[in-house]
Amino acid sequence: MTSSLAAAAAGLGTGLSLIIAIGAQNAYVLRQGVRREHVGIIVTICAASDAVLIAAGVGGLGALVRSMPTAVTAIAWIGAAFLVTYGLLAARRAWKHQDHLAADGTGETTLRTAVLTCLALTWLNPHVYLDTVLLLGTVGNSYGNAHWSFALGATTASILWFTTLGFGAGRLGKLLARPKAWRVLDGVIAITMITLGVAMAARS
Repeated sequence: MTSSLAAAAAGLGTGLSLIIAIGAQNAYVLRQGVRREHVGIIVTICAASDAVLIAAGVGGLGALVRSMPTAVTAIAWIGAAFLVTYGLLAARRAWKHQDHLAADGTGETTLRTAVLTCLALTWLNPHVYLDTVLLLGTVGNSYGNAHWSFALGATTASILWFTTLGFGAGRLGKLLARPKAWRVLDGVIAITMITLGVAMAARS
C-alpha cells in the first residue's frame, strides 16, 4: 500500500510538472477558458487524451520491461536523463522568460473548430509522445508493480490541471497570461524534474 501511494504521489508530481510546462495546448485551453467557449469539451478532450497516452506509455513499456529484465537499468537511466534535461530546459525558460501566453483574440469559435484545434494541438504535437508516452512511461515503470498507481497519479494530475486551467481561466486568465507567472511555474518545474531525475538515477 505504501509503495502504491508513493508511486501515485510521484505520478501526480511528475504529471503536473510536465503538463504545467508552457505550450500550445495550455495556451489554447487558457484562451478558451478566458473566452468561456466550449470549456467543458476542451478540458475533457485534453484530460482523456492524456489518460490514453499515459496508459499506453506505462502499459507498453511495462511489457517491454517484463520481457527484457536487463533493460530496466537502461530505461531508468534514460528516464533520469530526460527528467534532468527537461528540468534544465524549464530552468532556462524561467531564467530567460522568452515564452508567454496569448489568451486574447476576437471572434467566436465554433464547437467544431474548437474540437479540431484541440485534437490537433494534442495528437499532432510530437512533444506529447516524448513527454507523456516515453517519459511518463519510463518513470512509471521504475516503480515496478506499482506502475499503474503512478499512471493513476499522472492521470489525476492531468484532470486537475486542465480542469483548473479551463474553468479557472475566467478569473486567473490575466495572471496566467503574464510571463512572470510562468517564470515562477517553470522554476518550480525545474526543481521538481531535476530532483526526480537524480532520485531515479540513484535507484538505478
